[in-house]
Amino acid sequence: MPIVPLPVSPTLPVSDHCDGRRFFNPAAIIPPPTGPHAPRALSILRWQWGRRRRIARWPARLDNPAPAGDPHAHPAPGHAQITFIGHSTFLLRLPCNDGSTLTVLTDPVFSDRCSPVRWAGPRRVRPPGRAIADLPRIDVVLVSHCHYDHLDLPSLARIGRRDAPVVLTPPGNARHLRKAGLGRAGLGEIVELDWWEETGVGQARFTCTPARHGSARTPFDRNRALWGGFTIHADTRTRGDTPSVFFAGDSGHGRHWRLIRDRLGAPDIALLPVGAYDPRVLMEAVHTTPEESVQAMLDLDAARAVGMHFGTFRLTDEPIDEPLRRLAVACAAAGLEPERFTSLNHGECRDFAPLPPVVRP
Repeated sequence: MPIVPLPVSPTLPVSDHCDGRRFFNPAAIIPPPTGPHAPRALSILRWQWGRRRRIARWPARLDNPAPAGDPHAHPAPGHAQITFIGHSTFLLRLPCNDGSTLTVLTDPVFSDRCSPVRWAGPRRVRPPGRAIADLPRIDVVLVSHCHYDHLDLPSLARIGRRDAPVVLTPPGNARHLRKAGLGRAGLGEIVELDWWEETGVGQARFTCTPARHGSARTPFDRNRALWGGFTIHADTRTRGDTPSVFFAGDSGHGRHWRLIRDRLGAPDIALLPVGAYDPRVLMEAVHTTPEESVQAMLDLDAARAVGMHFGTFRLTDEPIDEPLRRLAVACAAAGLEPERFTSLNHGECRDFAPLPPVVRP
């Protein structure tokens, strides 16, 4: 009798975006192709071969302007206070109905390099806009995925020891977070949320949302952890009094923006990536251009947006000042007032009031 191997039990929950072994971007969120593309492996080789000649487009080091605003101040009633630390790291302060303030930190990266080693890998062009020691106590940390420019173990370890926050992240990332000491008694709780799953922290509700991306921290764990974004409603009992915030994480352009809008409603404020998009043949599947980010804002029906994922680490080939220049042109072409889709200086802290929805022609 022939020996029939027993089926291997899946190690991950099987779904429309996971086959039990690895996660993937389902067809439901991937837009139709825009044109012919060269084989990815060949494109990567060509890019790396010529990239050394393009390094001069970025300065070696830039100083931040004097930081504006006070991240310890309570936001005005009905406002969201947002401080831009750099790249995809924001400090969010949201007022709750009981008079308290919910403090959230997104994808905290305060290290000099986003790399598995301290002596190589992408290095900061600008220092963090605020130091960890200068921030108020963190209640919740959002970690969108495990790439080194979004999940930084030294930063997470310091925050865990200082504040013991609740850390929310998509499935498969807790094993990385535990290396920073998180999840241990007194160092913060880790909660993994699959796409569309939600959890409450105090009076707030957090929902994990789809993104078009990928994950890896070594050559051997590609897509073994999920990627995603988050929506935040700071006080579910008085929904609408405090602006809702959508943090996109890291994502290429796709149909998921509209799916998020249809399922969770239009956010008051969307934090959207606008950089690390060139060369397009390689980055289209994982990063948005400024023009695509404007379209994402419109697909979400977001009342306003704030740009991120630019001007901190040189990850791709576009000049350092290009994302915000293209963003301004794209907003003007879409008929959006400058305050609708804005950006913050590194370290800048600003209160954002809700705006009426965008009126489309």
